[in-house]
Parts: sequence; structure tokens; C-alpha cells
Amino acid sequence: MTDITPAPRGYTLPVWVAAAARAALGSLLGEPVAPAVALELLEPAGVGAVPVEAAALLGDGWALGQARCDPGEGLDLTRGLVVWVLLRWREAVPAPAAIEPSLQDWLLIEAGEGVGIHAASGDACLSDYARRLLAANLRPLVPSGQGLQLRVVLPAGRALAERTSNAAFGVVEGLALIGTRAAVQAGASPDQLEATLAALRQRVGEPGFRGDLVLVIGENGLDLAPRLGLPHQLLLKAGNWIGPVLVAAAEAGVRRLLLFGYQGKLIKLAAGIFHTHHHLADGRAEVLTAFAALEGLVGPPLRALHGAATVEAALAELEAADSALAQRLRDRLAAAVESRSASYLARHGGGSLAVGAVLFDRSRRICAAGPIGGPLLEALSEVVAASPPPPESRV
Repeated sequence: MTDITPAPRGYTLPVWVAAAARAALGSLLGEPVAPAVALELLEPAGVGAVPVEAAALLGDGWALGQARCDPGEGLDLTRGLVVWVLLRWREAVPAPAAIEPSLQDWLLIEAGEGVGIHAASGDACLSDYARRLLAANLRPLVPSGQGLQLRVVLPAGRALAERTSNAAFGVVEGLALIGTRAAVQAGASPDQLEATLAALRQRVGEPGFRGDLVLVIGENGLDLAPRLGLPHQLLLKAGNWIGPVLVAAAEAGVRRLLLFGYQGKLIKLAAGIFHTHHHLADGRAEVLTAFAALEGLVGPPLRALHGAATVEAALAELEAADSALAQRLRDRLAAAVESRSASYLARHGGGSLAVGAVLFDRSRRICAAGPIGGPLLEALSEVVAASPPPPESRV
């Protein structure tokens, strides 16, 4: 029998969803309500006692489980986020084709209020880990011939999603239930920085390393970069500690580094802000306004740019009014990211590293590249055609 240990703080959103779902299923099964549920965490393997806040039977056959996200000590958007999971029995019949084949016969997952959906299909945006986690913790308790209808609700999810770049990747209406393991790897946490530096050391120590690296900003950038032709073997995901990673890359022997990220994130580097978590520093509206003024924007349009809700909205409005000016502004921002990065490296003894910048927008489109970033993007993309495929893709 697997030992159950107290759950540490610092779990990803899929774990809290699974905990609420397990609590709701307990109500359907007539179990007494407990302050925690035992979950098989999968990544890493092991069972943890995950806190839940409530579970109760509702009308029309539904049960409700509630949990509250605790991402640990790092800064995280989901801190305190209430998670509701509604659950009821259904016949074990094939579900719509959109449902994962392995879940078709017994589990129907629905996106309720505040849960992100794929704009193209309307399906709930869940990672493979989230689906496997639900299956591992619910399926053994479902009687033969029975199935479950499961609806996830994040009451504050829609508002919080406005502070993310979800829409850049076709996810709308709420937070995506992403995550590839149980424990949070917080972008602002020193532990996350150490993990990135360890990955950097491993990367530069690999046979065939030629001094090139692509530093992608966040999970979304890591997903998009190879789709746009950047070599997977050169990609390194960065959290919010951009400055220290740049310095470490220079010290490790990286000669050319491409910063690849969402424009609403990389704009902070144009202001000389090299720790990019929103809890620590911002100034994006001020940077955007100052650079627009340098491009000649004045009066009410300049004030409207400053008052826009997001960088994306500001640039979209400017694009509609004057597309040429909007492009000049984006290009200026990309060039400033490069020059500020060079200055940062020079101050910390890493002046031999050439840093280029490439920015993408919420339409998954490269919208700007700096004077170094443009040619570097083209050169590194050529590596894909020139290099043999990675071993796992060979036939």
C-alpha cells in the first residue's frame, strides 16, 4: 500500500482541479467530507494529501468539490484561486470525438465559467498531464458501466486570464489548465532560476554545441518557437530572471543568443527591467508611450496609447489608425531590447555575447525583430534544414 505524505505547498492548477474532483466524487459515493484528499500525483510518482475546502451534494444529481490554489512561496497568478468541480454520473457511452480517446467511454470533461477553451474548437484547454491526473484519481472509483460528467469552474478565471498571454495561443474565455507536473516551478522563484541555469549548463556541455542559444520566454514561447522553425535543440525556457540567465549564458560560452518572446513581456527589457514578473516591476505603458512619442505620436492618440488596458490592445489600436507607425514602434522596441541587453551584459562582464530579439503578438505572428534578431532568426532557422532530425524523430 502506498504511503500518503502531507502535501507540500506549491502545486500546479491541474492538481487543485483533481483534488476538487476527487472531493466531489467522494460526495457521490457517500464518503464523509475530509479536509484533504489522497491524490496520485504521477509527476513525480507518489501519493500526496491535497487540501480541499468543501464537498456537497447538489440538485439534479450533481456534486460539488471546492479547492483553493496554493502555488507555494513564489509569485503566481493562481494564488488563492477558487476551483469548483461539478460532477455527476452518466452512462458509460462514447463521448463526442473532441474528448480524448482514452476517456471517451467514461469521462466527459466540460469547461465551465472561467476555464480557457481553444478558440478554434471550443474544447476545454487541458494539458495531457491534467487529463491523466483526473483519470488516475477518478477511474478506479467509478463502477463498471458508469461514467462521469465533469465540469470545471474557475469563478475568477476569466478576469485573471486578461493578465496572461493565453489569447496569443488561441485560448479564450479563461485560464488554461496547463502544467506538466505536480509541483509549481515559479518563474520568480530562485529555485526556478537554479533550474534554468542547470539546464543552460547541460545545453552548452552537449556534443555539437556551436555557441548558439534561443532563450524563449515562458511556456507559450516554448510551444510556438519550434512551430516557427527554430531548432528544438537550441531552445531554453526562461522564467522571469532574464538578466542573470543572460550573464550566465555569456559566461558559459554562448556567442549568439536570440530572445524570443511575447511583445507584452519583452517590452520590459526595453526599459532595462531584467526581472520581468509583474509583481516586481512593470512600466510597460510608460515605455510604450515614450517610444511612441519618439516616433512622432502626440496629443490624444498618445494619451489613448498610454491608457490602453494592455500592450496588445494599445498596439492594435495604433495599427488600425496608422499601421506604418505601429510597425516603426514595434521595431524600435525590438531594437531597444537588444541595446538594453547589450548594456546589461556590459555592466556584468558579458559583453562578448550578441543578443538579438524577436517579438510575437497574440495572433501567433512575428511582429518585430531587432537589427541583430532578424538576421539571427533567419540563420538559426536555416539550422533546421541543415541539421539531421533529432534521434526520436528518425524512422
